[in-house]
Amino acid sequence: MKKDKMTKTIKLRILMSVVIFTISGTFGHAQSMEKNYKTVHVEMKINAPAERVWEAMVLDYGEISNFSPYIHTSEYTNGSLKGEVGAERKCNFNEKGSQWSHERIGDIDSKNMVMRNVVIDGAKLPLNFDNSQAFYRVKDNGDGTATASYEFQFRTKPAFLGVIAKGGFKKQMSGTLVGLKHYVETGERVTAGNEVYKRIKKDYPKATQIKTK
Repeated sequence: MKKDKMTKTIKLRILMSVVIFTISGTFGHAQSMEKNYKTVHVEMKINAPAERVWEAMVLDYGEISNFSPYIHTSEYTNGSLKGEVGAERKCNFNEKGSQWSHERIGDIDSKNMVMRNVVIDGAKLPLNFDNSQAFYRVKDNGDGTATASYEFQFRTKPAFLGVIAKGGFKKQMSGTLVGLKHYVETGERVTAGNEVYKRIKKDYPKATQIKTK
């Protein structure tokens, strides 16, 4: 019984370290992607034009705290003050600012609405940065709505955390899409520092999980 309790405690601590990291779009760094990696891919339909979703999700790069229920504050730190290659931001995952990530746009295709995001520094991030990257995508549905998606390809460090981390990332990415949908459709901000996500999440459909390896 004591051993089972200890095992559960260890698993809980690992999961919490993953939750701290957030989907917010904070994944990757000088990716070689030479090793086997896991993938999490989620998407959600948003009742707004694709251009508006792209603006909130990517072009307002430093303002991710407008819709992420896992980020307390975010700000531009270097490069362009809009979403383009080289733009950098810092995301704080708690009020004290002791858990954070420093990120940069690695590649962007505005015509096809695809962006690759990388992490260049951070605190308490359980990732192998040479084998992790995230893609943000927006698809125009042709009827005044859009589909936004996050695809995260990653390896953890140490590697054995991968299975546990995958569930945590899936939850975070799905929650961030709910926050994005609410923010774009209503204008109300969804951050880790307010109670909006807790109030509204039951009113929205869950993100669609795209089958991955």
